[in-house]
Amino acid sequence: MLTEITLHGDIITVIFSTAVLYGSLALFISILHNVFLLYYVETFVSVYKIDKISFWVGETIFLIWNSVNDPLFGWLSDHSFLSSPQSGSQITSPEVVLKRLKALSRNGPLFALSFLAFWVSWARPGLQFLVCLCLYDGFLTMVDLHHSALLADLAVSAADRTRLNFYCSVFSALGSISVFLSYSVWDKEDFYSFRLFCVALAAFSVLGFVSVSRMLRRRFQNEVRPKQDEALTLKELNVGHAPLTQPEKPVTIGQYLRQLSRHRNFMWFVSMNLIQVFHCHFNSNFFPLFLEHLLSDNISASTGSILLGISYIAPHLNNLYFLTLCQRYGVYQVIRWLFMLKLGLSVAMLLAGADHIYLLCIFIASNRVFTEGTCKLLKLVISDLVDEDFVLNRRHQATSALLFGMVALLTKPGQTFAPLIGTWLLCVYTGYDIFERKPDKDSLVSVPDVASGVGTPPLRLGCFYMLVFVPITCALLQLTAWSRFTLHGRKLQGIKTLRQGAQHGHLIDVKAI
Repeated sequence: MLTEITLHGDIITVIFSTAVLYGSLALFISILHNVFLLYYVETFVSVYKIDKISFWVGETIFLIWNSVNDPLFGWLSDHSFLSSPQSGSQITSPEVVLKRLKALSRNGPLFALSFLAFWVSWARPGLQFLVCLCLYDGFLTMVDLHHSALLADLAVSAADRTRLNFYCSVFSALGSISVFLSYSVWDKEDFYSFRLFCVALAAFSVLGFVSVSRMLRRRFQNEVRPKQDEALTLKELNVGHAPLTQPEKPVTIGQYLRQLSRHRNFMWFVSMNLIQVFHCHFNSNFFPLFLEHLLSDNISASTGSILLGISYIAPHLNNLYFLTLCQRYGVYQVIRWLFMLKLGLSVAMLLAGADHIYLLCIFIASNRVFTEGTCKLLKLVISDLVDEDFVLNRRHQATSALLFGMVALLTKPGQTFAPLIGTWLLCVYTGYDIFERKPDKDSLVSVPDVASGVGTPPLRLGCFYMLVFVPITCALLQLTAWSRFTLHGRKLQGIKTLRQGAQHGHLIDVKAI
């Protein structure tokens, strides 16, 4: 049932169309980011021939920038919300939404243009690798930060946020089609078709960001104008009257960090999410490697393409089912079940061994599907942490983008650790170096002789152990951290009730879905 809001005598059907438009923004992000995750390492290693030192230096600098830019952009966006009640109450919910949408309309097209910089060689590989990574991640951060913050700004109740996330999953699944299409044009020897494909994706994304953000801004501008007129009238009536209370000092960044350090659920969540980010990017970065060295001799190229595409689109489709489970059992319980499922499947695959090809196909795909499926649910948990932070620290406006940024500060290092630790484990355990340019290292025929040490397993067996032991280790650590997280059940419902009650008096209600 849709909620209708009457403005200026017109009845506008807001929520269904707003939810669809909000979800469609995920399409314009995912069609580019999926291709980036799948091909950027392979492009620089195999096409541009980047050397190992440049790769490691670039990833290390990227680690620092990747971690710092989220809280930096979040602070620049939301620090005004940490001010006194007198100034904080002047910022209405629709104005916050408008601020997010303006940022998306500016940074969305720039994000798409930065995506194109990867696929044309315009500088030395090491320099281009560093510049492209930092530029791309900077605009991706701005887009993702404000899009994620809108989830907490548009809705408070779990059911409303679940519906918004539902549309994000639908459009993200559509965005995964780019993975299917990319495999058919990907050719390390002839890059022209792949470049044209990336230009088409970027053009579509630019058009989408501009049109959707404009439509959403028009909708919320209709709600801001009456509030601004009311505020102006009240200001004129109060001219010459001294304020009854002294304004409070704004919260400094140091005070904000101390508040977060005392937020126990926040700390346990980022501990779990750091491992989750690492595992998600480990799967993305090494998926082609697992296909090549574990399955390539036993499956056709078309089967590999289908397996690759399914592993990208299925998490979004599965998430539609996971969200229905979240409505019934709660997000906390569903995430816990997914960790247990990841652990169980990995142990079963380890016991079955590397020789069961069909089981390997299912496991490689399902491992990515359930891991990515968990990631899709974590924005709901962060939105709940926004509510708890609002209540615990008695804020006058929720600092959604800032909290999402602080989560990223502590968890995004996992994105950089994934390729670094993965390539290191592969080299140490099997003797195989993906940066080695010798022809015999590129052939599976020479794999058993790759390591000269006695008792060192061949590459195929090493890849298999990486494939199963990484999710086993991640699942055990995550279950331990997640058991200490208490923001669920009655406590979560109490927090939401307190936030809705605190905001009821002075914010326009645009959250009902």
